Amino acid sequence: MHRPNLASPAVSPAVLTAETFVTADDACRLWTARVTAADTSAATETAPSHGHVLIHGGPGFWDTLAPVATVLAELGNGPAVRWDQRGGGRSQHQGPYTLDRFTADLDAVRAAHGLDRVTLVGHSWGATLALHYALTRPERVGALIYISGIGLSWDWREEHNANFAAAIAPNAAKFAALRALERPTAGQEREADLLRLACDFPHPATAPALARSLLEPYFQSDPKVGRNLNAEMRTLTEAELIERCQALPQHLRTLIIDGAKDLRPRWSVDSLAAALPDVRRVTLESAGHLPWLDEPEQFAAALRTFLE
Repeated sequence: MHRPNLASPAVSPAVLTAETFVTADDACRLWTARVTAADTSAATETAPSHGHVLIHGGPGFWDTLAPVATVLAELGNGPAVRWDQRGGGRSQHQGPYTLDRFTADLDAVRAAHGLDRVTLVGHSWGATLALHYALTRPERVGALIYISGIGLSWDWREEHNANFAAAIAPNAAKFAALRALERPTAGQEREADLLRLACDFPHPATAPALARSLLEPYFQSDPKVGRNLNAEMRTLTEAELIERCQALPQHLRTLIIDGAKDLRPRWSVDSLAAALPDVRRVTLESAGHLPWLDEPEQFAAALRTFLE
């Protein structure tokens, strides 16, 4: 089997990608990309089946998980579907931007691609959305892959903010000036995003190039996405979420993948790991917030071990 380099933007010859738009029940158009093994038969592809749905971080960003989709598709356990959440990327900028609305969008993407039951693969905020989907529609979820998530409370924010301040320090003045602009251009927004994202990579020699790879192509997102969803998530209590996680069916398996050098402290996920019914946890020691780019081979091995 071809083993792709997850840090490379090159498309694996072992997979095929088909882009399409899914229309949600409120007529919002959502960009999706279906990644399948190149040798998948037409009969297998057209039948309702199991597959993977990948959920990018943010909120208010766009899909960054193409390399992960390649690995999943090559495993042969069904297609891997990526999508841009409403308000960002190639999807329509149309509210409301609420947790329930985004959960319904995820369900629309699943259904439109003919997937009866899915493995959800969520990164950062996307891991939160994947968990919320599993809590509300557990019959549709066979497994959960929770990458660099933030856990069940907001207690991590103070430590993260301190870590980010240290990481951004060499460019703090420039970053603050860009963020203070009342009406930034797309170029100015991209420059600020580049400085911010570079802090999420722990290795200075490769951080700028990896950050740029996430911004090509670049999209301007609706700023209300992040504001609205972050405000709503702060209203969810850890105690309530723990109780709901403990009630999930025993068959639902979870893989939690962390990068030890993530600016977001990894202890924030401990209460979630303790509450879920069947958990495997993998920490990649040299990785930051995007572990499939920092440690591609180790990340891919963790996926294969969990899914095979």
